[in-house]
Amino acid sequence: MSTSVYKTKQKKLIYDFFKINKQKQFTCDEITYMLLNDGTPVGKTTVYRQLENLIIEGKIKKLNPHKGKSFMYQYIDESLDCENHMHLRCTRCGKYIHLGCDFMNQVSEHISKHHNFTVDNSKTEILGICENCTEKE
Repeated sequence: MSTSVYKTKQKKLIYDFFKINKQKQFTCDEITYMLLNDGTPVGKTTVYRQLENLIIEGKIKKLNPHKGKSFMYQYIDESLDCENHMHLRCTRCGKYIHLGCDFMNQVSEHISKHHNFTVDNSKTEILGICENCTEKE
């Protein structure tokens, strides 16, 4: 088997992993560990390389580190139109929630009209505490 076919197969396995886990975020270490536990022979360097390829292809999103943790990666569900809405992120557990409601579009329009500032919704996160973490208190 040629090296390029092997890399393509590994990229497909990683992409399929994300499609199965659409609403979750993972670090490179977590992905490597889970794939190895499922019997997929893949190294951390290969996972990093394939993650970068999937980011370039617009299939996954790289999320900023949370409280000194590693970067997180998440599947981009095209039906969620991730580039055009804001997101919520829990400052306790790191949960990432898509915020595709009309009101936030009005907020973006207000900022643009009244403050002459264009919001990049694809990178905009509102930080707070999710329902699960609030209930744990």
